[in-house]
Amino acid sequence: MAKKKKKKKQHRFFWFMIKFQIFLMIIVLGGLGYYFFGGYAGQVQKLRSEAVELVKQSDKNTFVPARTSLLYDTNGTLISETASEKDAEYVKYEDIPANFVTAMVSIEDKKFYSHNGVDYKAIIRAAKAIIQDGKVSQGGSTITMQLARNIYLDTGKTWQRKVKEIFIAMQLEKKYSKNDIMEFYLNNIYFANGYYGIEAACHGYFNCELKDLDLSQTAFLCSIPNSPTYYDPIVNQDHTIKRRNLILKNMREDGKITQAEYEKAVSEEIVLNVSKSDDTVKNNYVDTYAYFCATEALMENEGFKFKYYFDSTDDEKKYDESYDELYSYCQKKLYSEGYKIYTSIDLDKQEKLQDSVDTALADFTDVTDDGMYKLQGAAVSIDNSNGYVVAIVGGRSQDFTNHTLNRAFQSHRQPGSSIKPLIVYTPAFENGYTPDSVVDDHKFDGGPSNAGDTYHGDVTIRYAVEQSLNTVAWQVYEDVTPETGLKYLKNMNFTNIVDSDYTIATALGGFTTGTSPLEMASAYATLENDGLYRKPTCVTSIVDGNENIVYTSSPVETVIYKETASRMMTDVLTGVMADGTGRKAKLENDMPCAGKTGTTNDKKDGWFCGYTRYYTTSVWVGCDMPESVSSLTGSSYPAQIWKQYMDDIHDGLTPLDFLPYAQMSQDYSDNDDSTYEENAQELQDEQTPDDGAAAQTPDAATGNGATTDQSQQTTPDQSTTGTTTPSGNTNTTDTTGGNTGEAGGNAGTTGGNTGAATDNTTPGDTTNSGTGNTTGGNAADATGADTTNTNGGSTGDTTGGNTDSTTGGGAGNTGDNTGGNTGADTGNTGDGSSPADQTTP
Repeated sequence: MAKKKKKKKQHRFFWFMIKFQIFLMIIVLGGLGYYFFGGYAGQVQKLRSEAVELVKQSDKNTFVPARTSLLYDTNGTLISETASEKDAEYVKYEDIPANFVTAMVSIEDKKFYSHNGVDYKAIIRAAKAIIQDGKVSQGGSTITMQLARNIYLDTGKTWQRKVKEIFIAMQLEKKYSKNDIMEFYLNNIYFANGYYGIEAACHGYFNCELKDLDLSQTAFLCSIPNSPTYYDPIVNQDHTIKRRNLILKNMREDGKITQAEYEKAVSEEIVLNVSKSDDTVKNNYVDTYAYFCATEALMENEGFKFKYYFDSTDDEKKYDESYDELYSYCQKKLYSEGYKIYTSIDLDKQEKLQDSVDTALADFTDVTDDGMYKLQGAAVSIDNSNGYVVAIVGGRSQDFTNHTLNRAFQSHRQPGSSIKPLIVYTPAFENGYTPDSVVDDHKFDGGPSNAGDTYHGDVTIRYAVEQSLNTVAWQVYEDVTPETGLKYLKNMNFTNIVDSDYTIATALGGFTTGTSPLEMASAYATLENDGLYRKPTCVTSIVDGNENIVYTSSPVETVIYKETASRMMTDVLTGVMADGTGRKAKLENDMPCAGKTGTTNDKKDGWFCGYTRYYTTSVWVGCDMPESVSSLTGSSYPAQIWKQYMDDIHDGLTPLDFLPYAQMSQDYSDNDDSTYEENAQELQDEQTPDDGAAAQTPDAATGNGATTDQSQQTTPDQSTTGTTTPSGNTNTTDTTGGNTGEAGGNAGTTGGNTGAATDNTTPGDTTNSGTGNTTGGNAADATGADTTNTNGGSTGDTTGGNTDSTTGGGAGNTGDNTGGNTGADTGNTGDGSSPADQTTP
């Protein structure tokens, strides 16, 4: 009985195996049928034929890289030829140190000397990843395949590119020896910062000959090509060191070095040593930023979609990998395919901005262990007419070239109170607050302290901003909420907003990582541009080696803040310059300006961010490794830098007032079905231009400042794309009076507006105390009837004056809203004392 059961089980297993093999055969046959009849066989054969032809036409000269790269300023003047200057002597195999070869084999392709160009196990791993991820997410590339990709292919992750890469690699192995392939590879791989090949990298990073490199330095250089952005030895040296140690570990396990050699190499400190005579390292801040912008421009051409925030850590990791790979590929193209890069950089302004930073910090001569100045500064200047960067300074000038960190866009620091307008007050103005809203400035449990530990009781928002009162910002931000406030920064592509930043402390600049001067400049430029954000860049166009225009910048405006809220914020920030913490930075020649200081706890970071109708400039001062500087506040060195530079570049320009924000009475809005924005638009449209602007004066515009004009940036054979020009005319106070007079009998509504507009031009003035009565109560007689003349008749008489709470006449009249608020502003701005602002509770 038992034997029968056993025999029965054996029969079942036999038939199961038969059925399983038939099933597998069906799958294989189905796959082959799909391959041949689905068109894949033809595609693969075509890819193979193309690969054979490419390699057949090659010779050793094919693998000798040629490089050119030209960078031009806004006037078409050549800035640099960085790429061509980085040409290095081609190194023959017999001159390549043995450690270079063994290091590369140990980390990149252990089977290099045994395969025919393809590591099939690695290919299977890559195929498995395709099935799991639904796309090509990891490579299986040998050194030969990497060479094939570098010379012949792009970085697209498609099965066609991978198949072609395999065929090219196999053909290369047939035509050239292993030593030839290694020689080609080491002379063409990218070592970041514009260095191609081991000779260029050796001179670029260590200023020595290849034969003089020790084991640790060799492994360090071999760490870079795997991901030149991630393992950039200038920006991410800790990443490079980590991979160097992995390479040394592999070499030890492969028996290529001894334990003693391993321990010595791992413990060695890497010190970069760039030759002073080698000015090819991009320590020039214009070069650094311009090539970054140009690289991302080419990535955009490749269809890359830039992202700044992610649903998960895994998504972010995948994005970073794809970004780094394409960035390296596009950066290589800039150095190897003869591009000409045209920029918005104005070298005259660049020199002025650099000089302003150097002059303000000249007395600070202490240096770090690597010889760099301890106290550093960075600044960015943007042309408000089009949103392009015209000058960028990433550090102090110094005859020491072993460091290329551009702090203007590569460093992020705590912004202090300079962040308040962006995430606290402008969002608040969109949600019911006005510059004249009153908040109780007082000390409370769990809240921050004001500078000097002084508190003023009930104050307006305007006064709180002028004096940088932390308790008021804290309370308003609690109402706005961090979730709402930080959303504005994320919409302006601030790159380092993390989960831990969603606390009230960010109201005062208490971020986990911080912000960059470039981010701050673009955000303040958004305020000036009526709330419309333009992604900052300095690249206007790119031309390839055949003189084809392959990229033209097309700035896109994104609505971040409402127009009225932005103008409210600008109006308040003019008070900071007149009577607040920024008064020392007020510009000469009566050039209207708006700005904000920022100082972090213990005076480790100082900021000044501000703008005119013409330009926006942000300035940061601090140490690379944060430490207290006793004399550092936002109103000290940063304000000094800002003022010197802005005075210089505005010399000879016609003063332009900022456009006023629309102030609508309750009467008026109740009797009008139009939206608030439509009414504000109507008022602005009625304004009449002043008696002719100077040549330097931006053109008048309406609405959201969306009037376009052709940019004057220098580009080959064509001008750049349309740009936004500042809105309005030079005398907004005059025209406001005239227009508001037309509103006539709206019970002082327009008279009150006239007062507000005029009062902003003379902060601290207590013009004609009795005029509030005529502003509201007799609007048709005084303000309304006469305003069509010059400034609303006797506008100086109706400027809010010493307006008390009943200014503007009777309670039913709306003049008490606008006129009264204006008077409150005037009374508060008269205080000349303003302690330095602080940031964290």
